[in-house]
Amino acid sequence: MSDLRISFEFFPPKTEEGREKLKNTREKLQAFDPAFFSVTYGAGGTTRDTTANIVCGLREKGVSIAPHLSFGGDNEEIVLGLLNRYKDAGVDRIVALRGDMPSGMGSVAQLVYANELVDFIRRHTGEHFHLEVAAYPEIHPEAESYDADIRFLKGKFEAGANSALTQYFYNPDAYFYFLDQCEKAGIDAPIYPGIMPITNFTNLARFSRNCGAEIPRWLKYRMESFSDPEDVKKLGLEIVTDLCETLLEGGAPGLHFYTMNQVGPTADILNALEITSQK
Repeated sequence: MSDLRISFEFFPPKTEEGREKLKNTREKLQAFDPAFFSVTYGAGGTTRDTTANIVCGLREKGVSIAPHLSFGGDNEEIVLGLLNRYKDAGVDRIVALRGDMPSGMGSVAQLVYANELVDFIRRHTGEHFHLEVAAYPEIHPEAESYDADIRFLKGKFEAGANSALTQYFYNPDAYFYFLDQCEKAGIDAPIYPGIMPITNFTNLARFSRNCGAEIPRWLKYRMESFSDPEDVKKLGLEIVTDLCETLLEGGAPGLHFYTMNQVGPTADILNALEITSQK
């Protein structure tokens, strides 16, 4: 697995305690030699400054980092300013997203789709950034249809994206079928599966309802049969490790972990997979 690409996602902490936890998490996950860490961006850029400060601070330490970026409620001048700041800091990768409008904005701002953001970045910075975009094996909750969602993804690549990170899922068949349909649509760029460790099933189920990720019935009923949180974590480790093994054996080019700023769950999976380092 020497050519396997591993990456980790963080969210910007709001407290000093959270920042210290993130520092510890990043340092320990660095041992797995990830291709990059990504840092999320709140709805409408609500964590814009925090995200940028974390990204630039880590870049100063030589960390390969990829900020999430979306227009949201921001104008072109603000987004271009961020791009130039990242470029000057030596950041060479961005996760370009449609993003969500901040609460209360309503129709005040116009939603800018990810393909438009990709095009904007390419027009203003050329090929400086490797651009990651989002993909949805179980289809975006607002998509008109399965085929329409794949066309949207193709549009992101046609605008200049390099690769995609998927929303998390627990049905590997959904990912492999999605890849087949993407190939038929003329998409040949790498699509990396997003992996969400299972530690708290109640929180996971609530989050999944909001973002449109499907939890298989068998997994739901199995998890709900446990009352001990440690049993949930143990089964979660087994299930997600098996999922990763199936994906890698089926040809997935790597794994992108949604860490929730925690070391243990992600590190346990990677150790179970016997992934200790990579390019």
